[in-house]
Amino acid sequence: MNLNYVLDGMNKAHQNSVNSKYCNHRSTMKTAYRIGLIVPSSNTTMETEIPAMLRAREGVLPERFTFHSSRMRMMEVTAEELAAMDRDSDRCALELSDARMDAMAYACLVAIMSMGLGYHRVSQQRLHGVTVANGGAAPVTSSAGALVQGLQAMGAKKVSIIAPYMKPLTQLVINYLENEGIEVIDSLSLEIPDNLLVGARDPAAPAELWKRLNVQGADAIVASACVQMPSLAAVPLIEAASGLPVVSSAVCTTWSLLKQLGLEARAPGFGALLSGRF
Repeated sequence: MNLNYVLDGMNKAHQNSVNSKYCNHRSTMKTAYRIGLIVPSSNTTMETEIPAMLRAREGVLPERFTFHSSRMRMMEVTAEELAAMDRDSDRCALELSDARMDAMAYACLVAIMSMGLGYHRVSQQRLHGVTVANGGAAPVTSSAGALVQGLQAMGAKKVSIIAPYMKPLTQLVINYLENEGIEVIDSLSLEIPDNLLVGARDPAAPAELWKRLNVQGADAIVASACVQMPSLAAVPLIEAASGLPVVSSAVCTTWSLLKQLGLEARAPGFGALLSGRF
């Protein structure tokens, strides 16, 4: 029996139960939500981009959000550091659940993908289990799972991607997506191993970088396949120039958090996925 199929079924069943338990009463009484972010210690982007999108949402919808983080040690994007960091994610979920989050996101795409094909299902279920055991049950998404699910929600079967990674790590991302039925027709690797340097990049830079991609036949463009590489300013610019839906790891993670909470997945100005249509 296919392991991904089994885990996917378990994950959907778990999500349905979580949504039923935590969202049914929210529609009539809850408008304030705590978002927990599990991030690499050197990440400087997720705690700015996710709040920026949800603050924009607050301008048009009633729900309000606060943001709470726990960090896993990682300075360079290497297989060894990623594996060590992933082992620390349980501690982060435990700490955040002390503060009773409404939803959590494991915000390191390549850390999940480096652990094996389909690993986002295993990680999300395990971290949710940590919150349950601590008496603070919360749904958990991951940037890896969110990228997969966000692209699938839009019906994107062929994509072109931009990533800051060394080429072997970008290939790992490609293999992961293709295992989920999403063909990567072209990729651009910026080959920056230092995570702080990745976070220091101009968020508008992908608006020029995408022009180096082959997007012929693509259903969507991934402006940043890394939660540390800023790209929010570029997302609407690439959409306007290419005529294609454009996402980033951060955009997909925000979409997934809203879906986990049972809220409308809409944040104006951040691309098709957050238009409210998906």
